[in-house]
Amino acid sequence: MKTRFSALCAMLLTSTALFADEAAAPKDQNFMQTFIMIGIALVFFYFILWRPEQKRRKAMEQQRSALKKGDRVTAMGIVGTIAKIEENTVILRMYDGSKIEFLKASITDVQPGSAEDIKKAEKEDSKRVDFPDNSDK
Repeated sequence: MKTRFSALCAMLLTSTALFADEAAAPKDQNFMQTFIMIGIALVFFYFILWRPEQKRRKAMEQQRSALKKGDRVTAMGIVGTIAKIEENTVILRMYDGSKIEFLKASITDVQPGSAEDIKKAEKEDSKRVDFPDNSDK
């Protein structure tokens, strides 16, 4: 039994030494494999993460630039109808008639308004009275 065990151990030791010699690769090849793996990882991240995010961001920017009075939007979880559009902000009319000003960048969802919503926004604009600014007195 001892002889078989010692023969088996000797065979394993010599075979691992043989595999170790075959497994040793030149140092240049190890650097190339590393660069190839980094390149594959970068390509993977580009197509899986960065590119879809760029497309989503561009689509949202197009939606925000195409806003018009009467559209129903969601801004930071608050739903309202657009009453006025300014350069960087939007004034939303809430269900109870109150108005809140939001940045265009905070808008997350846009649903086109119905003709009724557009008429309401136009009618409300015509009713609005602008008071002169008396802050300089």
